[in-house]
Amino acid sequence: MRSAVIHAPGDIRFETLEEPKILKPTDAIIRTAVTCVCGSDLWPYRGAEPTDSAHPMGHEYVGFVEEVGSEVTSVKPGQFVIGSFATSDNTCANCRNGFQSNCLNREFMSTCQADYVRIPNAQGTLVATDGVPDERFWPGLLAVSDVMGTGWWAAEAAEVKPGSTAVVVGDGAVGLCAVIAAKEMGAERIIAMSRHESRQKLAREFGATDIVAERGEEGVARIKEMTGGIGAESVLECVGTAQSMSQALHSTRPGGNVGFVGVPHEVALDGQELFFSHVGLRGGPAPVRRYLPDLIDRVLTGAIDPGKVFDLTLPLDQVAEGYKAMDERRAIKTLLIP
Repeated sequence: MRSAVIHAPGDIRFETLEEPKILKPTDAIIRTAVTCVCGSDLWPYRGAEPTDSAHPMGHEYVGFVEEVGSEVTSVKPGQFVIGSFATSDNTCANCRNGFQSNCLNREFMSTCQADYVRIPNAQGTLVATDGVPDERFWPGLLAVSDVMGTGWWAAEAAEVKPGSTAVVVGDGAVGLCAVIAAKEMGAERIIAMSRHESRQKLAREFGATDIVAERGEEGVARIKEMTGGIGAESVLECVGTAQSMSQALHSTRPGGNVGFVGVPHEVALDGQELFFSHVGLRGGPAPVRRYLPDLIDRVLTGAIDPGKVFDLTLPLDQVAEGYKAMDERRAIKTLLIP
């Protein structure tokens, strides 16, 4: 089969690898319908995470079941399925508590920019649709497998409530999906922090009521100015840098909450400052599996359309260009068609 493989920072190659096989009775093999490049894939691409040896890439997927292990009964060959970037048995204590992304048997997906993918923990991870959805829904369903589910988690972790004010830090695919989530949860005012006109436009289309282009201390000052001098009830941090985390914490009012879902890189928090801020902080890998049935339904009924974050579509064999376009901010998110 064909797959994207990273060899070094900036070096993505499209190579022929062996097709995946069932390794455990809890596995399934899917044929990819569409896949994509994630903003978090740019960390190793930019050298911010080490690449010690060449390895496949990708953790977002929808597709058709080709084969299942002997213990998989929840899906069957031929079905169209969506899963999470973090696999889960959906039966352990952490899963039952709603944190499937911290399943005791969790495995993170990492080989999805390919024709075929092995899905561990398939019984608890994959959700089948009723029949094969129209292809116009595939991008939105693909977004649900990570960025939409992660944006939803950001809003839930930040405790967005009806009538509240929410601030979204980050205008990548996750941040834009977080705007959707904040709107769906009833936020009355949604302030998107973005410097890029095309992303600002999409943020407004998704439900943002205000745009703040300033960053850092200037950005915090602008948020304070817009919120009576104290900050917002809910702030959704969707980047993962030291600056974005600081910006999020300082934009939150006492008693408010930060939902942080950007994978942290060089982020360090001052315990004293956090202690006296009265700001709540919750985050981590999104429990996407918890949200899948609901978010799939919202996509298929047209309630939300997170597939609009894909503003570049390429054949899978041009995956290297997809990375380059996102790295150079010529694209928000690249959709890949096998």
